[in-house]
Amino acid sequence: MYSMIITFVILTGTLFSQATFQSNTTCKECHPTIYKEHEGAMHNRASIFKDPIHKAVWDKHPLKKKKKYKCAKCHTPAAKTIQSMPDMNDPTHLQAISCAYCHRIESIELGSKSNKNIINKKEKNYFATIQNPVENTFHTAATNTNFKTAQVCMGCHSHKKNKEKLDVCSTTMGKLSDKNNCISCHMPKVSGSVSTFRDTLKHSYHGFPGANSGQEMLAKYIDIRFIQKSDGFSVSIYNQSPHAMLLHPLRVLQLRVSVERNERVEEFKPKVFMRVLGKNKKPTPPWLATQLLKNTMIKAKETRVLSYTKELEPDDKIKVTLGYYLVNPKLVVKFTLQTNEKAKKFNILKEVIFKVK
Repeated sequence: MYSMIITFVILTGTLFSQATFQSNTTCKECHPTIYKEHEGAMHNRASIFKDPIHKAVWDKHPLKKKKKYKCAKCHTPAAKTIQSMPDMNDPTHLQAISCAYCHRIESIELGSKSNKNIINKKEKNYFATIQNPVENTFHTAATNTNFKTAQVCMGCHSHKKNKEKLDVCSTTMGKLSDKNNCISCHMPKVSGSVSTFRDTLKHSYHGFPGANSGQEMLAKYIDIRFIQKSDGFSVSIYNQSPHAMLLHPLRVLQLRVSVERNERVEEFKPKVFMRVLGKNKKPTPPWLATQLLKNTMIKAKETRVLSYTKELEPDDKIKVTLGYYLVNPKLVVKFTLQTNEKAKKFNILKEVIFKVK
């Protein structure tokens, strides 16, 4: 094992506090399963060097010309110098949201523009939800209430206001509890031991299922139903999660419905759900927006019902597909992502086939 010293600078323009973090690779020997999950997660790929969509947005951002990478506060918080421009030759910029960084979050300081993570100043004192941790010579571990209720996630995932004081990205979570929070959905218990020191049947999944991966883990929080009527049918979508179905303003949710009859398929025009930010009644990038022009996104605990006019016959098959684009197709060219398959891909969140009796 080895240690990597990292200087942590809060984005206020001056040195506010310092902390030292271990590199991700130091966790691998004792937590091999969790390390492998984290390696493929967006927490590990949040930098501009690993996330092409984030890089595309940064390339258009006016702060790039001023060489002020303020995204580092959440995208590369463990970087050695987060006030400087990202440097691919600096390994601390590549590991993005590191294991040690998250497990050193002691509390969350609430802010009107965004929240801030308060980091435990002791280098190898980590927090988690585990009870009665096994003693070891590398680090200490303690239970932290913020991890149990997922408040630990709210330092970065709560809200973000631009300079116009418009909330461009907000989770707007309801009251969090031990059983219903970010961790219970995005870090579900899966098979595998938590560490080589402590043999457990299950551990909290560190692949963080979300819009970029692990959609099948989140599909269970979406209920899709079919209702036949005399002049057609309806499809209802119930969002069981405590926040809107998609949060980032670039993303677009889409419902695709088709009817198959005698091997012939009729496709209906897709239903689109999105949040559109803008200024002077015209769409703009988030950093320029002064108003919310449109919001048709399916909200927390909302049931959205869509009606279709078509008389159905016995044995008709109705295929319902709910999916999304990480980047609104209308903005792909604007952000120079036309050759990026990830940005253009239609990601299936849940698909159901109903048969008419």
